[in-house]
Amino acid sequence: FFWLSLNVWLFWKTFLLYYQGLQYYYLHQMLGLGLCVSRASASVLNLNCCLVLLPMCRVLLAFLRGSQKVASRKTRRLLDKSKTFHVTCGVTICIFSVLHVAAHLVNALNFSENYNEDFLSLNAANYRGEVSQLYLMSALVPGLTGVIMVLVLFLMCTASTYAIRVSNYDIFWYTHNLFFVFYMLLMLHVSGGVLKYQTNLEEHPPGCFNPNKTLRENMTLPKAFEESFPDYTTEPFPEDLPLPEPFVQNNFIRICSEEPKFQSHFPETWFWISGPLCLYCVERLYRYIRSNKPVTITSVISHPSNVLEVRMVKDDFKARPGQYVILHCPRVSALESHPFTLTMCPTDTKATFGVHLKVVGDWTERFRDLLLLHSNQDTEILPIFQQRRYPKLYVDGPFGSPFEESLNYEVSLCVAGGIGVTPFASVLNTLLDGWKCYKLRRLYFIWVCRDIESFRWFADLLCTLHNKLWQENRPDYINIQLYLSQTDGIQKIIGEKYQALNSRLLIGRPRWKLLFDEIAKCNRRKTIGVFCCGPNKISKILHKLSNSSNSYGTRFEYNKESFS
Repeated sequence: FFWLSLNVWLFWKTFLLYYQGLQYYYLHQMLGLGLCVSRASASVLNLNCCLVLLPMCRVLLAFLRGSQKVASRKTRRLLDKSKTFHVTCGVTICIFSVLHVAAHLVNALNFSENYNEDFLSLNAANYRGEVSQLYLMSALVPGLTGVIMVLVLFLMCTASTYAIRVSNYDIFWYTHNLFFVFYMLLMLHVSGGVLKYQTNLEEHPPGCFNPNKTLRENMTLPKAFEESFPDYTTEPFPEDLPLPEPFVQNNFIRICSEEPKFQSHFPETWFWISGPLCLYCVERLYRYIRSNKPVTITSVISHPSNVLEVRMVKDDFKARPGQYVILHCPRVSALESHPFTLTMCPTDTKATFGVHLKVVGDWTERFRDLLLLHSNQDTEILPIFQQRRYPKLYVDGPFGSPFEESLNYEVSLCVAGGIGVTPFASVLNTLLDGWKCYKLRRLYFIWVCRDIESFRWFADLLCTLHNKLWQENRPDYINIQLYLSQTDGIQKIIGEKYQALNSRLLIGRPRWKLLFDEIAKCNRRKTIGVFCCGPNKISKILHKLSNSSNSYGTRFEYNKESFS
């Protein structure tokens, strides 16, 4: 709502500038409201084209999120909405682009019909009634670039819809990378100089007339001048005829000393987009150099329910729990890459880090086939000196996510749905190495899955952490609740070593309101961080409950995973 209000305010201020500005008087007489709407929408487009790139500067966001001195917790929580802000700017660009194009089509017609014979430099048309060429604004560069930009924006907009992203992510990825073409065309688009403003307002106030120049027959004299000089028509103004003093003092008529001079606007779009565009390009170059060396894959593990775990090492790779990386495998796709949350972070004692990925699309299917080629085993963990040759894999990152904050609350509630457990796996692995150095003193971990086999992904991790905390006399440090939403007759995680999890396995879905009330009652007057990675339905429920008040003075702060 705030961003919408800001864009409307900017549109209205620019509209009034061109509607009331004296330097645009003659141009406004020709184009009417089309001038005001086109320039007002252009100012909104400049702002959004400038800021839409900033949420994509992942390295910058990761730096701000990881710096306690630069960004407070509230600031870091705002950074979690970077993807939402990016989408909002994109939608705003689409809406005001339509308005901008419509206004310029009206301007093209007005340039033709309101051809100004007095001030020829203002005209975009060559003569009155010229229409065919004016739909390209009588300038090849702004017209042609405008048409191509509309086509590029249409492709990017339609391919960004949820249906296309889910059904064919490749289309979304390739069309979205047309943004570079869009920005190059945008910088050329503003170099046409079709719209002009008056530069000599003092020598030629708008609406004035030159007394030493013969008036045209169709010119209408000001009423005050006609009353003072009733016999004056089209004859040259007599130099010795003085004007009445009150007439001059009250500015009933304005005398111009020279003809108006017009100049094209300096393209302001350069000021708006050059900074963010250069910042984004520098960051992409830095990321390319940083991820140019392939990682060493140490092991590949095939888990139930089409989940693949990849463990790897890389020199000088450091990451915090909750962060994510972008994987790029040239043998799968030369250009395509995808983000995956780290489930294991490197520590001071081990350099291994890993990801869990669910095989749900073309890219993950091809990637799995390459990793498990010629292997019929469900699990493949080989020593480095015995491992077969894996395809080259490049890792870009790590990048920040809201789950980095889960260790900075005294109490945290982590809710996962299915494969959405991956961000919390790195947090649990970190706690396994040591929990006393963090602010976190109690963790509520809720995991909802459809099938019983999904819990096997991190069953060993959960049991190991549970036993460790029991040995340290802190069994209340973590509260584990596993929910099986769909049953097929199997209601236990097979194996005696999972007995600690079997006792925490519940059938059905969580009763979220009762769960929040119980947590609030046990943690009176505390601030609890709520972290969710799962279906939108669960996310909306948790968001609503977090914003609702309770009688225990407990405050819930909601956070949600969002890849940018």
